[in-house]
This record gives sequence, C-alpha cells and structure tokens, in this order.
Amino acid sequence: MNRARGLLAALAATALLAGCTSGSDATITPKTVKYTEPPLPAQAVTIPTDAPVAPERDALCGDPTASLRPTGAGASAHGPTIDAIRARGRLVVGLDTGSNLFSFRDPVSGSIVGFDADIAREVARDLFGSPDQIEYRSLGSAERETALQNHSVDLVAKTMTINCDRRQRVTFSTVYLQSYQRVLAVKNSGIRTLADLAGKRVCIVSGTTSLDQMRRSQPAATILTVPTWADCLVVLQQRQVDAVSTDDAVLAGLATQDSSYTELVGPSISSEPYGIGIPKGNDDLVRFVNGTLERIRNDGTWVRLYQQYLTTLGPVPAPPAATYQD
Repeated sequence: MNRARGLLAALAATALLAGCTSGSDATITPKTVKYTEPPLPAQAVTIPTDAPVAPERDALCGDPTASLRPTGAGASAHGPTIDAIRARGRLVVGLDTGSNLFSFRDPVSGSIVGFDADIAREVARDLFGSPDQIEYRSLGSAERETALQNHSVDLVAKTMTINCDRRQRVTFSTVYLQSYQRVLAVKNSGIRTLADLAGKRVCIVSGTTSLDQMRRSQPAATILTVPTWADCLVVLQQRQVDAVSTDDAVLAGLATQDSSYTELVGPSISSEPYGIGIPKGNDDLVRFVNGTLERIRNDGTWVRLYQQYLTTLGPVPAPPAATYQD
C-alpha cells in the first residue's frame, strides 16, 4: 500500500513538471516595470502662454518705499498697537519657515533663524527687551496680505516687495533689503537671458510680484505656479521645469541647497525692495519698526546679519537708506 502511494505521488510530480515546461520551445516572459514621471507638487497650476496678462499698474503712490518717520524704539515708545502687543506678551510674525537664508529651522537648535527671522527678533527686542518674546507663523506668499488684513499677524517679514499696488491694502516699513529678480537654471542648460526662456517652462510661486513681471517680460514662457520656493527647486531638479525666477536673494538660498546642479544666470529683470508688511492703520507700529530698522542700520546689526546669512550674494553692501514721507 505504501509503495503504491509513493508511485502515485511521483507520477503526480512528473505531470506537474511537464505542465510547467510543456515543450522544448517554452519561453519565460520577463516582468516589465513601468516608470512614471514624478507628480507635481500639490496646488501646482500651469499658466499657458496664451493666458491674459495683468497690465503693469501705474505708480500712483509716488515713491512706494517712502514710509513713516520713526518716533523711537524701545520701552519709551507707546501707541494703541504697540501697547496691545506688549499686553499680549509676544510679537506675532508671519514668515516662511522653509526659506533658506531668510527664515528656516536650524537643524541643531530647532530655532527659526535667518535674515528675515532675525530682523523680526530685533523688533521684539526693542518691544520687550528680549528677542525671544516672538511667535512665528508660517505663511505662503499668496497669504501675506490676507494675514495682515485680518490681523492674524502683527507684521510680515517674508521677502515682501514694496510696490504701489500692495500699498493699497497693507502698509510697509522702510526698505530693509534691496533685491533684484533673476533666473535660476540648471548648469550648462543654455539658458542665459530672458530670450532663452521663450518656449520654456518656468517655476514661480503664486502671489508674488515675480509672476506678473515674468509674464510681461517673457510672454512666450509657460509658467508653473506652486505654493513654495522649495517646490520650485524640486521640480527644477526633476527637470519638470527649465528654470525658476524670482528675487536673487531667494534664488541664492535655493542655489546653496544644490550648488552642484543649479546656477543664477542673466542680468536682473526688475528691482525688488523688501519691506516689513504691517496692517493698514497701525501707524504706531510702522513708526516703531522703522525705529528698529534705523537702529540696526547704525549699530552694525544689519551688517552682522548680512555677513551671517547673505554673503553668497556677494560683498556686504551698505544698508538701504531710509526714505520717509513725513
């Protein structure tokens, strides 16, 4: 009986093997792997070349960089907005916590640092006697004006260009950094000027002055808008766009994250004076912030911060001179 069972098992195994190899001409089909293009960042939107372009607004506000003259900064300064911030016990500042060189999380300390973040800390120092009485709230570029209008932040320190259009909705300090719009491209890409961007894909963050400026300057480029500049660096590295365009200060931060792959190219496209955004009507805070900016221009703090964060842009310049409207 056992011998019969063994014979039956052997016959079954032989039949199974024959079924799997039926014939000498049997072939094994290799498994194919399909590769797909990486997905675009969330909220990415492509603006085609034939989309209408907003016309450049006339400068109806005179010199948009002229601000209110400071009345001093420190414990002696008072006003309804200043007093309310002091009663709260902290200064609430809107910025971008992922903006290399300007406002980013230090990997060692975990603190938010950078040129913008540290200038905001100087405002807190003058308000409270301590730079640490500050709360940072991360904002996208398109959220800056709304955050100021609904008073969810006291001020915005986020590479915000001063212009007449924006001054209809928010108020600005004096200029604290002068920047210029340029282009970031892959090394040896052949892109050197605006003319080279015709027919190319360019990444720009939505809600920025860079977007309209590029569409007016090079209407033959297709624009991909994304929420953050870090998104632009990723899609450039993945070759989903050919270039990134915004202020050279921001582009320098991206380039330092991938200096072996990217480079700034071409001359400046436009002048971009940065100011600290403040809600309309909070004139006492505008004057206070201008007092802080005046102090750091004169006591060496501005130069120290530039040396600490922005020397990738070149030699340390003199701080931008303040212009006042009163």
